[in-house]
Amino acid sequence: MRARPAFPHPDPEPLMETKANYVLIGAFTILTAVLLLLFGLWAAKYSSERSWTEYAVVFNEPVTGLTEGSSVQYNGISVGTVESLRLAPNDPRQVLARLKLQADTPVKVDTKAKMSITGLTGSPFIQLTGGSPKAPWLTAVDHRDVPVIKTEASALQNIADTANRLVARMDEVLSEENVKHIASTLQNIDALTGSVAAQRQDLRALIVSARRSSEQLEKTLASTNHAVDGVNRELVDKLPGLVGKLDDTLTKLDAAAGNANGILGENRTAIRSFANDGLGQLGPTLSELRALVRDLRRISDRLEGSPARYILGRDAPKEFEPK
Repeated sequence: MRARPAFPHPDPEPLMETKANYVLIGAFTILTAVLLLLFGLWAAKYSSERSWTEYAVVFNEPVTGLTEGSSVQYNGISVGTVESLRLAPNDPRQVLARLKLQADTPVKVDTKAKMSITGLTGSPFIQLTGGSPKAPWLTAVDHRDVPVIKTEASALQNIADTANRLVARMDEVLSEENVKHIASTLQNIDALTGSVAAQRQDLRALIVSARRSSEQLEKTLASTNHAVDGVNRELVDKLPGLVGKLDDTLTKLDAAAGNANGILGENRTAIRSFANDGLGQLGPTLSELRALVRDLRRISDRLEGSPARYILGRDAPKEFEPK
């Protein structure tokens, strides 16, 4: 047999180097892809955080039908969604809603949030209203991590509150005592109508008498109107003469007032002298006159009591009485 030629075996070192290069290239590629993916996630999160702003809303009423992801509208325009809903830990009557709104949404300090609904069968959502142009932004005043938007009662809550008040008032009106009073009043009205029906003839006569009295009153009013018209006509005829006499009287009074003013002007010096000197002497004169009257009253009293004794200075003679 002929022997086969022996082939030379390949060197294993170049094969190992080639495999090592492939591993390094693959690892570098995978690492680059992971870094690019992480960078993309970070950029997306950063962009998301910069384009959205979170707010909180505290509702004091049930939020039936509102769920996470429900729409948030500002004057009818969608500006975000509801991120979460939960009960307040300190007061379970309150509901805490966390909103995610567009960063450029003009949420002002006077912006109000309330529950609303689209139509009668639509899904509920949160409606933002208000926000005057000159009011500052809420984020510039509320420096908490999540600014809180004020709330106001929804239309459904107002209707429910009004209905509750009406029901409470109806309960008060229709209480047992009031029902008894109403029943008693109805019985009295029934008895009154029965009494009126029994006295129908008397009422008919009363109505006829009232009609006659009304006719007589109309005649009396007509006569009175005629008399008043006559008096008014006579007064109108005499009015020019009365006005003329009144004018003459006023003219005379004006002339008399002018004369009196002239007299006062001419005698002003005498009047002033009398006011200064005469009135000053009037007081002592009145005092002397008062003393004189008092003395005269004393003399009169003495003359009345014992005239002879006062005039003759002795007692009056006694009458002779025979024994």
